[in-house]
Amino acid sequence: MDTNAIVILDFISTFAFAWVGARVAASKNLDYGGIFFVAGVSAVAGGTFRNLVLQMRPAWLDHPYLFIAISIAVLFTILQGKKDAIGKVALVLDSFGLAFAVVAAVEVSLKSNVPTYAAIVLGTLSGVLGGLTRDVLCQVPPVLLHRETSGTVSILGAVVFVTLYKAGQDSLISAIISGLLIVALRLLSVKFKINLPKLKSN
Repeated sequence: MDTNAIVILDFISTFAFAWVGARVAASKNLDYGGIFFVAGVSAVAGGTFRNLVLQMRPAWLDHPYLFIAISIAVLFTILQGKKDAIGKVALVLDSFGLAFAVVAAVEVSLKSNVPTYAAIVLGTLSGVLGGLTRDVLCQVPPVLLHRETSGTVSILGAVVFVTLYKAGQDSLISAIISGLLIVALRLLSVKFKINLPKLKSN
């Protein structure tokens, strides 16, 4: 992908993850410091994990604009005040952030010559770790583990990207197709409350 496009998408996805993290933190009555911390961890956890596994420097060490995105998200949250609902705009942005995080991680992993299965795992974890960490810090049941399908759609998106990429498709086209698939399935699962099956009580 074009460098400028990557920077723009990275900024938007960081803002989206940070905004949702800040909103969740605010709903749990954390102070400004707690909101900023949760927002920051939500935004960078997945990418940091990916880079450390691939023995690369975390992106936030070299790209200070990521902290600008986090700060703007926190400022928006403070100006909005305490609200329980995430909101449609934040949800849509978060879905696009999830898509970018997954496809970026898969692409970086493949270019680092890791096995295909490892690229899929890293792509999935990069997409969901921020939200999982956010929920743990805010002491709420992790969304990843009991509702929505962010983990499932991340795996599907990663598999589609790898399949297209290995078939010789251009990386940008692969990213667009798999990214839009992730966004569409995530939003549909939220709208229609689609979840993976759960065990029923006897």
